[in-house]
Amino acid sequence: MTSAALASALPAGPIIQVNGRALVLRGDDIDTDRIIPARFLKCVTFDGLGQQVFADDRIELQGAHPFDRPDHQGARLLLVNRNFGCGSSREHAPQALMRWGIRAVVGESFAEIFYGNCLALGIPCLTASHDLMLAIQAAAAADPAAEFELEVASARLRSSQPETSWQLELPAGPRQMLSTGQWDGTGQLVANGAALAATAARLPYMNNFPG
Repeated sequence: MTSAALASALPAGPIIQVNGRALVLRGDDIDTDRIIPARFLKCVTFDGLGQQVFADDRIELQGAHPFDRPDHQGARLLLVNRNFGCGSSREHAPQALMRWGIRAVVGESFAEIFYGNCLALGIPCLTASHDLMLAIQAAAAADPAAEFELEVASARLRSSQPETSWQLELPAGPRQMLSTGQWDGTGQLVANGAALAATAARLPYMNNFPG
């Protein structure tokens, strides 16, 4: 994918739904160093990080890693387990997942800083109980071609093959930020540019500079 195509595909504005196939990544306590190894943190931009997501795990598994499986290419939902994203606070971890193509993560629990970094990128992170998460993962693994629909406002995940739905959990604050677009600080500034300029024009200290 070119840089221009990638930029146009990145999240922006309200996040109402995430649709697509799901990728199952099993295991507890998957940390940010596994998601994106430290040697890739020297990058000047985030553009190439998607190619390096889980780089060391993928090398070790020699093509058998879930992110390398042909039937998972293009998946948009990531299904994980407990304490996903623990470890260092590197923002490169959700950036790498997003630039690989992940647009939402469903798991048993998330490290707090990872969760916040995902929210800042417009990536919903929803939770489910241990047993429910195992059931969702089993359904996705049984048919990697199945299409899923995640509704952010209702925190509900649906599968078309077979037709099933699961009620997830998403706190009110992140739910409101995602569904209204308030997660997107830059977009909010651009959208309210005229109002910001008008406010600045009324501030004496913005207009009383020596000529």
